Amino acid sequence: MTVAIRPVVPERDAALLHTWVSTPRAEFWGMADHSVADVALVYTYIVEQAHLAAYLIEVDEAPVGLLQTYDPEVDEIGRWYDRLPGDVGIHLLLADDRRRAGRTAEVIAAGLDFVAHLPGCRRLVFEPDARNTASVAMMERVGCERGPLVDLRTSIAEKPAQFFFLDRERALEIARAPSWH
Repeated sequence: MTVAIRPVVPERDAALLHTWVSTPRAEFWGMADHSVADVALVYTYIVEQAHLAAYLIEVDEAPVGLLQTYDPEVDEIGRWYDRLPGDVGIHLLLADDRRRAGRTAEVIAAGLDFVAHLPGCRRLVFEPDARNTASVAMMERVGCERGPLVDLRTSIAEKPAQFFFLDRERALEIARAPSWH
């Protein structure tokens, strides 16, 4: 199995991303009512911002996940917790795809490794919707440190956000031996 991570190309990837973000299991992404054109606009905006990035995670060249990063020093989410130098915020959406079946730990490990190797990264920050029990459980299985639960209100989201933190060294350990599953 080969896991690769590549930048999202909005005009090429919007239709695929739309199939993921418009499903009931992705309700926490808040894009269920978006058209393919809307999704393309969102990801065009993301790739144009210096503090945001979006990547596709591929298993054997088949896309199985979306990884987004943000700089909490710039992004408004950073105002909701005690930021530290070197924080990198992460959003992760895994597709309900048979090619990912039985490979989730390796896919997540590849994503953690990728982010941990971004210049300046010292800590990974996650803030899933606290009602998203699958994401919260995954953060706990990975071994993330639980942070504050906040009533997050930003220009694009309102949710009860459960912050989790993972230092770079622990992320690299998981990437080398994804045994948390």
